[in-house]
Amino acid sequence: MERISAFDIFKIGIGPSSSHTMGPWKAALQFIAEMQRNGYLDKAEKIQIELYGSLAKTGKGHGTDIALILGLSGEDPSTIPVAQVGLKVDKVREELKISLNHIKEISFHPDEDILFLFNQSLPYHSNGMLFRLFLNDGTSQSLSYYSVGGGFVVKEGEQNKAVEINMPYPIDTASELKNWCTSLQLPISAIVMQNEMAIRTEEKIKEGIAQIWDVMKRCIFKACHTDGTLPGGLNVQRRAHGMAKNLLPNKEYDDVDLWIAAIRNSSHDFRSTLKWLSCFALAVNEENAAFGRIVTAPTNGAAGVIPAVLMYHFCFTEHFKEGDIIRFLLTAAEIGSLFKKGATISAAMGGCQAEIGVSSAMAAAALTECLGGDFNQAMMAAEIAMEHHLGMTCDPIGGLVQVPCIERNTMGAIKAVTACQIALDSDPEKALVSLDAVIKTMKETADDMNSKYKETADGGLAIFIPVNVVEC
Repeated sequence: MERISAFDIFKIGIGPSSSHTMGPWKAALQFIAEMQRNGYLDKAEKIQIELYGSLAKTGKGHGTDIALILGLSGEDPSTIPVAQVGLKVDKVREELKISLNHIKEISFHPDEDILFLFNQSLPYHSNGMLFRLFLNDGTSQSLSYYSVGGGFVVKEGEQNKAVEINMPYPIDTASELKNWCTSLQLPISAIVMQNEMAIRTEEKIKEGIAQIWDVMKRCIFKACHTDGTLPGGLNVQRRAHGMAKNLLPNKEYDDVDLWIAAIRNSSHDFRSTLKWLSCFALAVNEENAAFGRIVTAPTNGAAGVIPAVLMYHFCFTEHFKEGDIIRFLLTAAEIGSLFKKGATISAAMGGCQAEIGVSSAMAAAALTECLGGDFNQAMMAAEIAMEHHLGMTCDPIGGLVQVPCIERNTMGAIKAVTACQIALDSDPEKALVSLDAVIKTMKETADDMNSKYKETADGGLAIFIPVNVVEC
């Protein structure tokens, strides 16, 4: 199987969806880069994109068209200034022109050249898209891509192609992870660190994780200091701002670290701690819904769970110590990769269990290790967290990553903490369900789930709440 890095699971980008925004964005970048390498870009006269399945059905609400415009333009989702996103897209829409990879300007009519084929699907995955570049000699070049969840993109013809990395401790299942931890007497994070060092230096790993944590912190801080309603037409009110203000009143903060220090030093009981945990999760996914900068964890729609639980550990537990940010994120990443290999992290394939369920399992295992649990307890915590998300559907109202998605992140965070507490007080040897068993069950549940509950807005809450969605 393909080896997955922690930096594949955690990617810095733009909201609102890893599969419907980040994936198409990356696919557009890859397509344009390949056309440039093969000498076709200079001959380009017109470009057209066809969106299939879930991408077509909920693409407008997820900003798929926006992502495609930016990707074709050569913008990087990890570095583009958030304030420039709307401006660059508006410019293309107003001028009806696009500069492909900042090189070749051609005519481009988004409403005509991005086709939403609602009743058609490509064979490999529900999130399929086809790019077609028309050349000045009367010919065309076309390639298909699949956005398979978490910002991962697969090119047609390369579905079974794996880029192998010689990691010292290859892991495809939880039982293999347990064997390495047992034989080496190391926690999960230490095993993952050794594998990551097959790709990059320890210094680069630590720098990368510090950057991910910084984006997570700033995302929370920004939302907790931003009031108003979210874009898209549902008129969803931001709540993190009001909650944070009530929990930490009478003072304004311009610096994220000073604000976090104030939270850590404030008096808190069970009720206020629980509110902060929910506030952190709401904050991330409000920013995600507003096309803000977030970190996939392992997806955008479930991006609030891991930052919320990590911030909870940082601010409120007595066990936080130097190095826990690294331990937490490496452990979480490994659990996420197990679900990706053994099941799916795509809501279009598995419903919301594949997003919130996986992120909750990741956070539960990571928190358990940081609170002193051994690898068996960490894996037990992951199993417990997923067990109580099995069968969760993905039915976003209006195709937007807002209702019920934002609140679901608070539930995932709370379940992660609860799963951790249960695991720490349990004997994993007496557990009836293993992590591998729950991953297998999640896959079978996903396979059996009706397609209308897989990010199509054709079932569940999405059809019972009539809305008029406006373009974000």
